[in-house]
Amino acid sequence: MTVLTQQHHQPRADMAETRLTSLSVTGFRNYASCQLDIAASNVLLLGPNGAGKTNLLEAISMLAPGRGLRRARGEHLPYAAGGTRSWAVASCISIADETYRIGTGVPADSDTGQRIMRRDEETVSQSDIGRLFSASWITPSMDGIFTDSPGTRRRFLDRQVIAFDAAHIGRTNRYEKMLRERNALLAERRGDAAWFTAIEASLAAAAVAVTAARQSLITDLNAEAGAGWHGFPGVRLTLEGEVEGWLDTMSALDAEDRFIAVAAARRQAGDMTLPGPHASDLTAVHTTTGTPAHLASTGQQKALLIGVILAHARMQARRLCRPPVLLLDDVVAHLDTDRRTALFEAVTIVGGQSWFSGTDREDFAGLSAQTISVSTDGTTARLLPAEGRT
Repeated sequence: MTVLTQQHHQPRADMAETRLTSLSVTGFRNYASCQLDIAASNVLLLGPNGAGKTNLLEAISMLAPGRGLRRARGEHLPYAAGGTRSWAVASCISIADETYRIGTGVPADSDTGQRIMRRDEETVSQSDIGRLFSASWITPSMDGIFTDSPGTRRRFLDRQVIAFDAAHIGRTNRYEKMLRERNALLAERRGDAAWFTAIEASLAAAAVAVTAARQSLITDLNAEAGAGWHGFPGVRLTLEGEVEGWLDTMSALDAEDRFIAVAAARRQAGDMTLPGPHASDLTAVHTTTGTPAHLASTGQQKALLIGVILAHARMQARRLCRPPVLLLDDVVAHLDTDRRTALFEAVTIVGGQSWFSGTDREDFAGLSAQTISVSTDGTTARLLPAEGRT
């Protein structure tokens, strides 16, 4: 079915805006098929837990580079009752005065089962899509990001880097692939000195490039987020690791030479470990109180995370003239009334399009949005225009 509701908010004339104007989801999670016409800058998905709200937000996140907001395995994405591994998500997006059609999924005739990306009917790379469209999200699982594993925080940071540097996804993938190859050679006692020297030289170049890109973004984010904004606290981020320390005191070429020397010395000593972006950690501090984020209350951690996401979105709006689509899954949890109101106002100021999800309409009082009701019969999600206006 096609869902049409009224637009309740006109974007500011001086703001560049990226918006989904339509969304088609086929054979994805608990959606057999659905189509949406979207006529607003804010969209609110309302429905009971388990209805499929997060699945719809995940479908949108799959349009951007990466593995989506759940980082799910490919076999978990197809519609369970469909009996096939194919699925598809497509959207028309409006950026300023231009309209594009982007899509992703696994084609029914695919021999590999690999996900592909499409732009205007042509198959393209994730980097190609990343230069056109980005999405940022906050999900309930991210409420504890500052107490979660370093790997979770690194992936979060890399998503923010990719928004400004689409090639970053290729660099990180190459680095991780080479690191696995080196570890496999060492574990199987294969490879000669020349082979390891070549791999470690390539690892050094990739490690320094990935680390430098992360550090550059953190510097810019700290300048944007440090003072706080619109009721959300200021945040200071730090990336900790050996390569980070080298780049603070030496040139990139010298850091590569140091990496190569350390890798060779450890390998010869029988130590497989390496410094590098795979071993870095992202930390955060409340700039006013000096409290490390991992020691803050649950509500304060949520506010700090939102502060970072909003700062990143403002940077994209200003520098790229296309703020990200924000996917805010159950974001009002752990936020008091004042913070909820501040968030609704903030996303409007940033521009772009924001998607919210929740179970109770009253939690979104003051939000001007196109509202869509999500329900399920236990197997298949269904979308309907919600009664009333939010």
